[in-house]
Amino acid sequence: MGKENVKTELRDAILASISDFLRATYDDVLPVKSGEIMFPCVDKNGNELYAVVKVSIPRGTRNGEGGYVPYNGYDAAEAYQMEQDSKAQEKAVKKAMKEAEKRPKKKEE
Repeated sequence: MGKENVKTELRDAILASISDFLRATYDDVLPVKSGEIMFPCVDKNGNELYAVVKVSIPRGTRNGEGGYVPYNGYDAAEAYQMEQDSKAQEKAVKKAMKEAEKRPKKKEE
């Protein structure tokens, strides 16, 4: 069995486990694409929506020198966390600047 077939088999097994888990709560858990399932759900306002769950086994990326860099989930998680921290810091700075602009005016006597 080739590498891609082994990855596809693993992805499908993971998706089957997720589907089994979701069926305990949701009636319809159905495939919509290769590697994707959907299930109807209702939000707190009573709106009917569909949730889609996708499972992928990433390969990696090519670098500019013709080489290949395999995917590393821990590196991806660390990069995502750093991005989120940076966004939170930018948001805090903007909020502080807005607060500084809203200084209370001195009452004239």
